[in-house]
Amino acid sequence: MPRRNHDRKSNRKNSGSRESRPDSLMGGARIEDGPAGLSDEEFTTRMVPGNRATKTYRCPGCDHEVRPGVSHIVAWPAADLGGPENRRHWHTGCWSGRATRGLTRRWS
Repeated sequence: MPRRNHDRKSNRKNSGSRESRPDSLMGGARIEDGPAGLSDEEFTTRMVPGNRATKTYRCPGCDHEVRPGVSHIVAWPAADLGGPENRRHWHTGCWSGRATRGLTRRWS
């Protein structure tokens, strides 16, 4: 059987992602739609690998802890520069399902 000479991943669409730019620390940031209720706002997201996750955070999608060593997503409004007061740490599954459910914890 003949081999494929192209990458299958390049045929996949980026689900919800509009822009990807390289980032030297974490591997890239993307612009995506926000969670339900904030879907008109765009958010910059960055994936945090498990070996770089060293603190405990509270996920706004499920209101459970994101424990150290668990890979997760950090999101902040795209209009902001991503200061510590605007960043929210989400479980990957909670961020993926953000369009079908609302926030369980309001951002203050």
